[in-house]
Amino acid sequence: MPGLFDALKLRSVTLRNRIAVSPMCQYSCVDGLANDWHFVHLASRAVGGAALVFTEATAVTADGRISPQDLGIWTDAQADALAPIVAFIASQGAAAGIQLAHAGRKASVRRPWDKPGIVPESEGGWARVEAPSAIAFSSEMLVPHAMTEAEIGGVVIAFVAAARRALAAGFDVIELHAAHGYLLHEFLSPISNKRTDRYGGSFENRTRLVREVASAVRGVWPDAHPLFVRVSATDWTEGGWDLPQSIELARALKDCGVDLIDASSGGNVAGAKIPLGPGYQVPFAEAIRREAGIATGAVGLITGATQADQVIQNGQADIVLLAREMLRDPYWPMRAATELGRPIEWPAQYLRAG
Repeated sequence: MPGLFDALKLRSVTLRNRIAVSPMCQYSCVDGLANDWHFVHLASRAVGGAALVFTEATAVTADGRISPQDLGIWTDAQADALAPIVAFIASQGAAAGIQLAHAGRKASVRRPWDKPGIVPESEGGWARVEAPSAIAFSSEMLVPHAMTEAEIGGVVIAFVAAARRALAAGFDVIELHAAHGYLLHEFLSPISNKRTDRYGGSFENRTRLVREVASAVRGVWPDAHPLFVRVSATDWTEGGWDLPQSIELARALKDCGVDLIDASSGGNVAGAKIPLGPGYQVPFAEAIRREAGIATGAVGLITGATQADQVIQNGQADIVLLAREMLRDPYWPMRAATELGRPIEWPAQYLRAG
């Protein structure tokens, strides 16, 4: 079996190891435009040895942002701002990935370090948030507008336009965000989707939008480039989205041209009891990989080199995506290689002779 520092080929993209930087919101934009903070944040992790560096959740529409400070790609100017970052990531031997997202009913909220709550229009928020059904995420959040079928079709168009811009900016990988209680996940879960039309009710109907977005994006995303989908494998709540449905969805997405399922969990039910612990979400990646026959990414409190290596060697996932640990140490891949006795090339600028 391969290990953490063996290469992985997905379509025509070869990752130099099995370590990816997970999408992590920075809440640091004005008008969705990437800036110096994003350059330093993403570029330093490429220098640090990761094989794949993802942007944070990048909104496909202005009202699809989580906060007014979210990164966006609904305009050409936003794609242009991302292009230099992508080019630098490539110059360091890493692949650049972008996570395309729509926040749905969890939109127009304040940044984590600001006072909690929704952002009013007077402070840059928006009056209406969208969802499959008019059910608020919590009592502190806006009651969303239940989308019409025409509005749902507009979301598909927005994802396709964002994918075209991502290609123009030079990205190697797209990940569609269908997790953590955001719009696509809201359609999947019976807890947030109470529709009675062709987008609600049965498993086929609740998964329709995710499949439509994946197929439409695959239609404009070149065959040489991989397409990922992040899912929440379970809502951690009885009667919600769960692992068996995630496995079935993964099979359908594979038929849509998706190459890898990034298996996370939760985010759609306020106050859900989640049993946190080291590698607590790895079994989801393992089950989806085994049962759906598709490559997977493992996430969730993966912090140690040996721990990450074992996930790959045991066939539980094809890559590991690190978030908090990469915030603590952008050079985690370098340290992990040393710990595992695997060669890794440090930047020439960091080498000292003698």
